[in-house]
Parts: sequence; C-alpha cells; structure tokens
Amino acid sequence: MTGFPITPASPVVFADALPASCDLVIVGAGIIGICAAIFAADRGLKVVVCEKGRVAGEQSSRNWGWIRQQGRDLGELPIVMEAIGHWRAFEAELGDDTLGLRWTGILKASRTETHLARSAEWLRLAKPFGVDTRMVSRAEMRDMVPGAAVDYAGGVFTPSDGRAEPWVAVSALARLAQARGVAIREACAVRGLEVSGGQISGVDTERGRIGTPQVIVAAGAWSRLFLAPYGVHIPQLSVLSSVASTDPVPGLFAGGFSDGDYAFRTRADGGLTLAPGSEHDVFIGPDAFASLFRYMSTLRQDFRSTHFRPWAPRGFPDGWTTPRRWTGESPFEALRILSPRPNMATLNRARVALERAFPQAGPLRFRTVWAGMIDTLPDVVPVIDRVAALPGLILATGMAGHGFGIGPGVGRVLADMAMGQPVGHDLSRFRFVRFSDGSPVDFGAAL
Repeated sequence: MTGFPITPASPVVFADALPASCDLVIVGAGIIGICAAIFAADRGLKVVVCEKGRVAGEQSSRNWGWIRQQGRDLGELPIVMEAIGHWRAFEAELGDDTLGLRWTGILKASRTETHLARSAEWLRLAKPFGVDTRMVSRAEMRDMVPGAAVDYAGGVFTPSDGRAEPWVAVSALARLAQARGVAIREACAVRGLEVSGGQISGVDTERGRIGTPQVIVAAGAWSRLFLAPYGVHIPQLSVLSSVASTDPVPGLFAGGFSDGDYAFRTRADGGLTLAPGSEHDVFIGPDAFASLFRYMSTLRQDFRSTHFRPWAPRGFPDGWTTPRRWTGESPFEALRILSPRPNMATLNRARVALERAFPQAGPLRFRTVWAGMIDTLPDVVPVIDRVAALPGLILATGMAGHGFGIGPGVGRVLADMAMGQPVGHDLSRFRFVRFSDGSPVDFGAAL
C-alpha cells in the first residue's frame, strides 16, 4: 500500500544536454523552479534547470493538490491570486485535462463559534484584496455537505479556489518549459556554487560545470544544506506531512474541505486525497537544534500537534550523519528523492474523524499512503529574495506546504527578479534578512 508514482527507479524523462554557459541556472525542478523557468524563458533568458532526482519527485508532487487563496498569509495573497490567473492560462494552453485542474472551490468548516470568528477576522482583512471568499452559515453548511454528522457552526468558502493532480501537473509544466527552450536535466545534482570576485559565476554539477551569473535556489527541504557552506544560513526545518489516497467516495464535497481534524480533496479518480488537519512530524537533528530558539514561538502555538522524532532517516537533510561539507560526490546524489515513511497513526486518526463526520463515506480504504518533507521557516512564510551577501543568488524556499498553488505566481516574480525588473508585489514580508535583522517572528493573519 505504501508507495508513490515518482521514485528513484522512475525512468529519466528530462535529459537535455547541458550548455557550457547560460543566463540562469535553477536548482530544483519542483513547481517553483519549473514555473520560474517558464517565465524566465518567456523573457528571453537562456535557462537550465538541474534536478538531483526527478521532476516533482519530492513535495511538489506529494502535496494535497490544492490551489488555495483561502486563509493565506496576507503577504502571499496577491501572489496566489495572480497564480490563479496563470493556472487558468496554462489550462487553456495545454488543454482541459492535462493538469487535472478543477475549479470546485475550497470550504473550511468550523466546529465552534470561536474558530468561526477567526475565519471571519481573516476574511475582514482579506476582503480589500478582492478575494471572493465568503462566510457560510450553519444552515448553508448542511446544504453544502449533506449527510454530515457534525453540526458545524459555519465556515468559509472560496469558489475560485481549485485543485489539480500534482505529479501530473508539474511534469506537464516541465514539458511546457522545454517547449519554451528551457534545458531540464534530471539525475543531475548541483554539487555547489562557483563564486568569483564575491559573486556567482557558475555551478558545479555532477555532470560538469555550467557558467552563469545568476542562480535561483528552489531546492525545498535541501535549500539549507545546499547553501550553508557559502555562509547563507537559513533557519529552515523540514516537517513530515503524511497523506493517503482512498477508494472512490461518492457524494462528498467536490472540492477541498477541512475541519481541523482532517482535510481532503476529491481526486480525478473519484477517491479522496486525505491528510490530518494539523498533525505533523519533526525530526530532531543538528539544524533543528541550531534553530530551536527561533522556533520557540512556533512550537508554543503548535506543540500539541507536533510529533518529535529523535533521529532522521539516513541521508536526510537534517540527518545526524549527513555531511555538512563535501568535495566531489554530494549528499544530493546519495539520496536522490526524499521519500519518508508516513505516520500511519495520524492518517488513521484522520480516517476515523472523516468517517465520524460523514458516516456515508465509511469504511474508508486507503489505496496508497505516502509522506513528504515540507520546508518551513519560523513564521511559516517563505523567503523570496536576492541574497545581498552573494550577488547573483536568488532564494525561494520555505513554502511551508503552500508552494503548489502559489507556484506560478512565485515563478513569475522570480523571473522578473532575475531580469532586474519590478516584480509587481510587495515582497518585504519575504525578505531573507528578517531572520538576522532583529525582526520579531510575525505569524500574520493566516488561518
């Protein structure tokens, strides 16, 4: 039952020849890196994407598949609203079913008036952005989720939110990037950066050097390990999130639904992608210890839903034996794809909670279970910024499990950043130096 469509044994599909030089190298072929490549190529840049494993092999294919404006941090909201437009444009270009997109909305249910008040406050703050989220009454909840055994106090519904099939969608976008002239190479780890005169001059890959004046690091859970040798210290941790797919379940909500105890979306095959609403696992390793102080506020908010594990699997980014310095073969070649074991206890609790809330859905049977490592930062919003200490380096990491839906918007921002053009959004919320300039941890207004 445990498994995932993309593994180290999956055949290499993207094997473009690497040029001696280019305008931009992107480290990581997840949703952020691929979308950045598409928009950078559209702007006339010669782009190479290097991926140590397979396109979308890690969190970009292991997420819930939600394209979500609802409940976003207010700094992210304009970018994800832009991303909705890009998703629709990709859908029109590639065909209706290529990405598995469905614009079925997302509904967040509240079991208590207190929780509902939090949703109402987020909506009050988000309304000036033009989001179409609306409050849902107790009576309307009964109509939207017929058969629910829970008397929900109400909820919030965003009709313009959507869902897609992640491992299908990102691969399709990678093929689109190739059609735009982007060179993509799987099974090609970037071992390190070449720095000359204090600025980026190239990258060293396992398949040779590529000269370039600019590098975007969109390496997800690996970003911290990759950049630490250059004095770029990111207080980033990786959080394990467990997910399951079920047999077809007719009659439930057609889009994304959550109520705190679990979250699901209806899949193209009629089953559900099901996950715990808030439970997750954190492996304790050297980086976790080094960042403990920065995460104290986060832990106080989230302590009961966090399961601590004392030992990361061998080769993981924060593993006790994972090298922090290397010459020659890198840790990125030693472990091509992060594929952690899911926490079956949390998945089973989510299954039981859903069966209790919707008796007509049970008994649910898991078809497949998996887990992904989510890159997160102390304030649970990303870094999207140039690194001033190393000219030529652009960093996009810490998407905190939200990267899939917002990916096209962030990709467009990164492309214009690489061009030295105005990005069209206020990125001060995502500046890299907020972790070193004395700024307090700001959790914003996200739900």
